Order: sequence, then structure tokens, then C-alpha cells
Amino acid sequence: MKLTLGFSPCPNDTFIFDALVNKKIDTEGLEFETSLEDVETLNQWALQGKLDITKLSFPAFFQSLDEYILLNSGSALGKGVGPLLITNDDPAVYENGIGDASIALPGVNTTAHLLFSFAYPEATNKKFMIFSEIEQAVVNKESALGVIIHENRFTYQDKGLKKVKDLGEYWEEKMKAPIPLGGIAISQSVKRGVAQKVDELIRKSLDYAFANYPEVTDYVKAHSQAMSEDVMRQHIDLYVNNYSLALGEEGKKAIATLADVFNKINPGKMEEEAELFL
Repeated sequence: MKLTLGFSPCPNDTFIFDALVNKKIDTEGLEFETSLEDVETLNQWALQGKLDITKLSFPAFFQSLDEYILLNSGSALGKGVGPLLITNDDPAVYENGIGDASIALPGVNTTAHLLFSFAYPEATNKKFMIFSEIEQAVVNKESALGVIIHENRFTYQDKGLKKVKDLGEYWEEKMKAPIPLGGIAISQSVKRGVAQKVDELIRKSLDYAFANYPEVTDYVKAHSQAMSEDVMRQHIDLYVNNYSLALGEEGKKAIATLADVFNKINPGKMEEEAELFL
């Protein structure tokens, strides 16, 4: 049986899926046709129900509950892992709010956008772009502020940029919960038995990766050529953890809390009675 599978080329995703898609583990008769895309592309595809299994941001998941259900393995949650709001100005300028300053964001359906809206509900001057372009846009002052994710957390200071607010830290302080960033969802059309097998295979793939860590495999390197191995490991260390192995009750509660926040900010966009978890 062949299933379509989408995830990002970022080290945390390729680290998780390497053993699965390259058959370093027994896939028990399942084949995977992979697409590696920017997360906002995957979000848009999820809203169209394009793939059988996909990495996606939680706001996109909340809007596609008629199509997808969340797997227990493969998610990105944690503490101290949230997006950062940065600037090329003096951060003190924004101590009392950001007014009508322009903000570059990594996609309307990203968790970064939701966490930014949670912290700055009054902000309206938003520009959406691919996450990897935001840092340079702020350097060039094409945007006064930027919300950065992924490896840019480790590089923005080298370019003279300054942190205005850690949006994940703000979430943790206010909600007393880990930060849910993204998950792995499977189509509701896939039989539950197959879905459960996929869930277990993702966990086995991650177990394999952890057993061989801190080795950075050729598969991870091939999709992260602009990064040093040190940054790749920092990326993996930050975003891959016990919640990636299994959400657990704390992880599921954090996602349900985020769903409530999403629903308050975006009323009517979420099917409230839908089942979230496999």
C-alpha cells in the first residue's frame, strides 16, 4: 500500500522521517511517496486534503478537521521552542506595543502567526512570506519587525538583529502549557488500522534516529545544505523531544488549549465538535 507523505526539509522533520522513508526500518508493507515543502505550502495543501499524511501547523490542522486527524508521533511541541519577534531597530521602541509597524510573518496558517496574534491582537500591518526570507527582510528594513522560526533562531543575532519578544515564552507564561508548533496528521479516509500502523512506524523511525544520534545523516544534510552541522544539531535538539515520540496527556492538553485560542481569534473557522486525536 502506497501513501503520500509531506514534511518540511528542516532538520527536525528529516531527522524524524529518515529511517521511515529510506527503509532503515521495516515499513511492514507500506510505501511512502514523499513531498518535502515549506510548511506553509503543506498547510495550504492540507486545507485542500491533498496528502494522505502531512506535517502541518496547528492552525491549518484546526481548519481541516473534516479531512485529517492528528497522529500521536512526530509532532513539534516543547518549552522554549517558540517563534521570536525581532527587529533591526532599538527593541525599546516597541516596549509599549508595535502600533502600525510592519511585521513579516511566515504564513497566515502558521502557528507562529497564531502565537503572534495571541501576543499582539491589535497588529494589522502584516506581510506574509517564506520563513527563510524574513530575517533578511528585517536586516534590509523592508519590514520593521519579523517573526522568525526554525534555524533563524540561531542566526539572527549574528546579523545584528535584536529580540523584541519571545512569543513562545509569552504563551508559556500566560497559558502554563508547552508550545504546540506543528503536528503530523493523517487523512480520515485512511483506515484506522493503517493509521495506527503509520503512527507506530513514525515512532520507530524516530527511535532509530535517536539511537544513532548525534550523527547527522546524509539525508538530513542533503536538505539543509545552507546550515552547519552544529546548527542542524541545535535545530534537532530544540524541536525533537519526548513530545515527538508521543504527545501524552500534557501534549494533547496543550494542543486543545491552542485550539481554544485559535477559535477565539478566528471564530467559525474550526469544527468545534470534531475529534482531534487518533
